[in-house]
Amino acid sequence: MAATNRLACYSDPADHYSHRVRIVLAEKSVVVEIIDVEQGRFPNKLLEANPYGTLPTLVDRDLALYEPTVIMEYLEERYPHPPLMPVYPVARGNTRLLMHRIQRDWCSLVDLILDPRSKEPARVQARKELRESLTGVSPLFAEKPFFLSDELSLVDCCLLPILWRLPLLGIELPRPAKPLLDYMDRQFARESFRQSLSSVERAMR
Repeated sequence: MAATNRLACYSDPADHYSHRVRIVLAEKSVVVEIIDVEQGRFPNKLLEANPYGTLPTLVDRDLALYEPTVIMEYLEERYPHPPLMPVYPVARGNTRLLMHRIQRDWCSLVDLILDPRSKEPARVQARKELRESLTGVSPLFAEKPFFLSDELSLVDCCLLPILWRLPLLGIELPRPAKPLLDYMDRQFARESFRQSLSSVERAMR
C-alpha cells in the first residue's frame, strides 16, 4: 500500500463506532483528514488499507488500523496529551474492562436496534433492556464529573456516542436517570464533542 503523508480516518458519519474514534481525535486536537464513507460504497484506497472493508479505519503513513478499540488505544499512545487512560496498570485494566462491558452490555443492544434485519419484537425488547440498564447505573454518574472518573477517559468516548443516539434508538430516559441526563448535558456541551459530530449526527438531535 502506498504511504500517505498525513493521518486519515475513514469514517461512517452515522455509526457510533466511528464516532468514538472521532471523539478521541477531537479531544486530542489531532490534525486528521476525516473521510466520510457510506456503508457499501468503499473507495479503493480504503479497501487496499483494510481487507475487511470495515469502518472506522485509521491510516497513519504505512500503518492501517481497523478495529475501534485498537485505533483508540493507538491514538492514546501516539498522542499522549491529554491522557485518556490512567497511568497505573490496575486503573488501566479497570478502564479496559469498563470498555468491554459497554461493548458487551450496551453496544450489542444498540447494534440490534439499528440493524434493519432485526425483527420488531427483538428491537422492542432491546430498547427496554437498554433503557432499564442505563437508568439503573444512573446514580454512578452523580459521584464524579465523568463516568467513574475525575477526567474524561476512553470509557466516556465509548459511551457518549450511544447516549447521543438515544432519540434515534427510540429511547427516552425517565426522571430517576437525572444524574445520567446531567452528565449528558455536560458532555454534549464540550467543544471537543461538538467538533466530533458529523452533519448526520448533528441532525440526530
